Amino acid sequence: MTETQIKILEAQFEARIANDEKIEPKDWMPEKYRKTHIRQMSQHAHSEIIGMLPEGNWISRAPSLRRKVALLAKVQDEAGHGLYLYSACETLGITREELYEQLHSGKAKYSSIFNYPTITWADIGAIGWLVDGAAIINQVPLCNTSFGPYACAMVRVCKEESFHQRQGYEIMLTLCKGTVEQKAMAQDALNRWWWPALMMLGPTDDQSVHTAQSMKWKLKRKTNDELRQQFIDQTVPQADILGIKIPDSDLKWNADKGSYDFGEIDWDEFWQVVKGHGPCNKQRMKARVSAWENGAWVRDAAMAYAEKNK
Repeated sequence: MTETQIKILEAQFEARIANDEKIEPKDWMPEKYRKTHIRQMSQHAHSEIIGMLPEGNWISRAPSLRRKVALLAKVQDEAGHGLYLYSACETLGITREELYEQLHSGKAKYSSIFNYPTITWADIGAIGWLVDGAAIINQVPLCNTSFGPYACAMVRVCKEESFHQRQGYEIMLTLCKGTVEQKAMAQDALNRWWWPALMMLGPTDDQSVHTAQSMKWKLKRKTNDELRQQFIDQTVPQADILGIKIPDSDLKWNADKGSYDFGEIDWDEFWQVVKGHGPCNKQRMKARVSAWENGAWVRDAAMAYAEKNK
């Protein structure tokens, strides 16, 4: 293909993006667009799968059968989300095995939030309320992202995530209406998960190396800072209803801009976690790699069965 032909295709591609047309797998696209989507979708898929681990930690210790069934359903949903997103990645010419290898080798990242431990049952409530709440704010705009398979997957993912957020908030509400000890447990969970939840929305816009290009291609519709502000403005009134306090002494309503001012985020902590030095990074990777290796015989048996029955 000549340089002139490539420039014509690039111009047509950019015009389609500008017109909010969906780009489908068989359409021509710049190589950088393809790689950017593989990176973001795979990171999202990895996050869904790794995100099963901190919550799976409490399935056998849920305080009631009702809570156990709900948590099981949630963890199953997260597995499904990962599968949708891995499938969307595969439409861009990368195999599932390559995606797993990137995760297991540390080449591919997943959300920093899942490298924190779930110490008490209240953490399950905080994850649903805060982590899934932040995820919804980040993911709803992705229902209109420019790549068709990603946008399609996100419609179902967001519907299910909304149930997860409500489930988490209901756990927190139950604890806050309970004993003094139970409310204190809810407050402790909020104290530990608040700042990591803000960090999971990504670095500030001036630190992000991907935001500008992602906004140009309409992969993202809002910047990290815009998403973070939306999350804070939405969540603070919910904490007021619960009767627990956001752990930020600088948090205050700014009437002039119609939103909350908030304190400085510890970005040093964020980058340490991203680089693999968080409280549970090694534990999470060990669990994933072990699951992959221990499940090899199941994959081999399934492939042999499929080959036999062609």
